[in-house]
Amino acid sequence: MINEEKSKKKILIADDDPVSRHLLKNFLVKWGYDVTVVTDGTEALRILESDDTPRLAVLDWMMPGMEGPQICQQIRKRSDRPYIYVLLLTARNQKKDLLQGLEYGADDYLTKPFDAQELQARLHVGERILNLEDELRFQATHDSLTGISSRSVALEAISREHFRQVREKSSFGIIMADLDHFKNVNDTFGHPAGDLVLKEVAAIFQHSVRSYDWVGRYGGEEFLLILPGSGFAGARLRAEQLRISIHAAYIHDGERAIPITASFGVACGFPSNYEVLIQTADTALYRAKDKGRNCVVAMEVAPSDEPDELPR
Repeated sequence: MINEEKSKKKILIADDDPVSRHLLKNFLVKWGYDVTVVTDGTEALRILESDDTPRLAVLDWMMPGMEGPQICQQIRKRSDRPYIYVLLLTARNQKKDLLQGLEYGADDYLTKPFDAQELQARLHVGERILNLEDELRFQATHDSLTGISSRSVALEAISREHFRQVREKSSFGIIMADLDHFKNVNDTFGHPAGDLVLKEVAAIFQHSVRSYDWVGRYGGEEFLLILPGSGFAGARLRAEQLRISIHAAYIHDGERAIPITASFGVACGFPSNYEVLIQTADTALYRAKDKGRNCVVAMEVAPSDEPDELPR
């Protein structure tokens, strides 16, 4: 969330008028924004399509390379990216022109010469909209109880990682983890204690993996971890480390200690499609349950082979 907050204070100015550009920059710096300035539309679009793009943009209507409404039209085609709030600056005051700018994807407009207080007020509106958009996006992509990625997001991440694996001919692994006898926790300690266990286990997973690994709640008491660039031995070792961490973590609900263990299914290799990897991890997890729980079963997958269980 810290990085997201910083990105909201970033703002792009795209204006080829040196006087207007100078005034804009001075006001925005004074108001605490991290300002990026460009003088043409082509460069503005390049920045707005980058990974670390500002979430607020003030675009002049008429610029060399590409005009403000055209830039709006291009960035609105990217529904997979975080929303960018765009304020158009224009000397035009005809209603049809202003409506055209809004139809192309601008969020608001100011006519030149602009009033500083009006500019600041409209940017505050933009920040509130971005805050709401981020909150809704988080709710749609994260599990409401644990705060980690939802099942749908985790599956999308596996699909993307498999695509990258095919392109780069690299390996990756996934881990499915299921809490053992979780129903007994709810029956013995109550459902609030069960919720506490799920949150604590999710936190253990998040703190135990690399920054670029994925952790998601797959459903109920089941978790899914994605390990980009991990080979078979590394994925199996990571699962064993996680198993030990869960077993050692006596979760406290007030004065009561709640003992927890988990079973782990690991799949790694070069499957023909990512569904095979998921099915393999699921099979490995069931075998871990059959072996008595609180253990790791790892299976390796080749593109055209049936998965084979390998010894721990």
